[in-house]
Amino acid sequence: MADQLATDIIAKIKAHAEPGGEEITTNTELTSLGIHSLELTEIIFDLEEDYGIEIEMNTVDAWSNLKNVGDMVEAVRALIAKKA
Repeated sequence: MADQLATDIIAKIKAHAEPGGEEITTNTELTSLGIHSLELTEIIFDLEEDYGIEIEMNTVDAWSNLKNVGDMVEAVRALIAKKA
């Protein structure tokens, strides 16, 4: 079961994903949702604004580090913890 942070991030990802019936979980691969560099950048900007964090990574680094939704959730969680 996803926690509130994961639920919020999944909702943001869903807004950028290609329409489809697949349920998005922390194990869902970002590429399977049709999320590419532009969408990923928009999601990252949204997360930075919502959580007051700064995600320093270019698109190449983002794709090599963030394979699935859970990777994104954990990256955001770590940045929030650093800020606190």
